Amino acid sequence: MSDSYHLAQINIATAKAPLDSPAMKGFVDQLDAINALADNSPGFVWRLQTDDGDATALQVFDDERIIVNISVWESLDTLKTYVYAGDHLTVLKNKKSWFEKMAGPSLALWWIPEGHIPSIADAKAALETLKTKGPSPEAFTFATPFPAPSTVSV
Repeated sequence: MSDSYHLAQINIATAKAPLDSPAMKGFVDQLDAINALADNSPGFVWRLQTDDGDATALQVFDDERIIVNISVWESLDTLKTYVYAGDHLTVLKNKKSWFEKMAGPSLALWWIPEGHIPSIADAKAALETLKTKGPSPEAFTFATPFPAPSTVSV
């Protein structure tokens, strides 16, 4: 893995109810702990957040129920370890309790130059690329990963 690229990710979810409703309490109550877990995970670089420390207050899509998470990691492996291990996996397993199934992709991964912070527009473009082209070097998934640009053989 080249150290000149980092992995950016966006994941979105449509809440079944407003975040301040009793139906979403189980999710909201875990948010601070899960964000802290990410912040302290090996390979974590950056995440989109407000002054309150999370991104749930940001309305990035027309539907105000869609919440967004954008982060940057040193590698695919470090992100995968965070997502599929420990307390985050528990939250992931309960996703259907709080979020509706989405029609299009809800996660996109893409490589960025080390030191670059992706914009919300970059992240939305990655989701759209995945939706229109399927997995490619420009936007992909855990199931169909692509190597960082400098690791591709010429």
